[in-house]
Amino acid sequence: MPAPQTPSQPRIHRAWFVAAVGFVTIIGAAAFSSLPGLLIEPLHREFDWSRGTIGFAVSVNLALYGLTAPFAAALMDRFGIRRVVACALTVIAIGSALTVTMTAAWQLILFWGVLVGLGSGSMALAFAATVTNRWFVARRGLVTGILTAAGASGQLVFLPFLSWLVENHGWEPASITVALAALAVVPFVWLLLRDHPADVGLAPYGASAFVPKPAPVQGAARRAVKVLFSAARTGPFWLLAGTFAICGASTNGLVKTHFVPAAHDAHMPVQAAAGLLAVIGVFDVIGTIASGWFTDRFEARRLLAVYYALRGISLLFLPLLLAPSVHPPMVLFIVFYGLDWVATVPPTIALCREYFGEDSAIVFGWVLASHQVGAALVAFLGGLARDVFGSYDVVWYASGALCAMAALMALIIQKRPTRKPEMAG
Repeated sequence: MPAPQTPSQPRIHRAWFVAAVGFVTIIGAAAFSSLPGLLIEPLHREFDWSRGTIGFAVSVNLALYGLTAPFAAALMDRFGIRRVVACALTVIAIGSALTVTMTAAWQLILFWGVLVGLGSGSMALAFAATVTNRWFVARRGLVTGILTAAGASGQLVFLPFLSWLVENHGWEPASITVALAALAVVPFVWLLLRDHPADVGLAPYGASAFVPKPAPVQGAARRAVKVLFSAARTGPFWLLAGTFAICGASTNGLVKTHFVPAAHDAHMPVQAAAGLLAVIGVFDVIGTIASGWFTDRFEARRLLAVYYALRGISLLFLPLLLAPSVHPPMVLFIVFYGLDWVATVPPTIALCREYFGEDSAIVFGWVLASHQVGAALVAFLGGLARDVFGSYDVVWYASGALCAMAALMALIIQKRPTRKPEMAG
């Protein structure tokens, strides 16, 4: 092992380069999350599949994204970050590429739902939490915000181009583009990412002492389940899981999946609607990084309550704003909603860290699973509601009410008491 150094010796700490690699990696993988909302109408027209059926495939993807996360965090402890992330990106590429061969709905569920869902669940937020916990002691909230914002940056980079491809050349070239984007990041990860500061002889950023690299943890699946059973005996876990389920329902499940088809129902051009989602991505970056900064300085529970309350209010107004053209009130909604999109992530990770310590990345993986289960339910129910009622209005209003409930749940989370030193008798 290289001789340990103090964290102040490097002029720019290696942790910031690792965070930069993580940022680019998540951007490259974010292409897959830009595509589902663009595929609903083209697949409905080409294969005559119902929106509920297509929404079910998206819901499988979202559910597996979440359910894989805690096991992925444990696998990173066992095999290292590089190996797990490189394999995940490869699986995403295979699943996305295979969609161009499908002729039946079950193939969409298998390729896009299962393969892309498993691959995407092995990175993203679980990856961000693991990198932050290993490489940083100081500035954890800020780094979490930056890495979380990478997903929004990927959406910003890919969504306008993918919508143009779908509109002008069909959905198949868009699926191939997603596959190539995921594959392009694999060598970048393998050559530049490092699993732990000790690999390069450094202490974590902000640490006062060198931290030896822990031995690989055997039994990744068993550990992930054991951590779940331990965390599930606490109230804060269920409150965090519940609020994050509503977060997923009101973002990935609702807006990311159904905003474009809902805007299309209002006769807005698909590319214009996709452009609005991309603008959400711009302000998401700003809002999430700002949220990380706030999390380092303010009470995480109160931040969550404010974020969910503001999101719920904005969703209640959205049905009134959908129109054939983009107008100022819609732009105001996009800016407001974008600032709040995943601002909930840094304070949620901070609360997991506060309550669950070294197991916090795996616990957050399970909390993320609830996020994606909530997203999956609304992705399916949103499409079903559109088939039954002929519009998405009821889904927007229900999601607004759920966000109000999440704000109340966040306020209920008790601050972990600090143990006072015993007085000498």
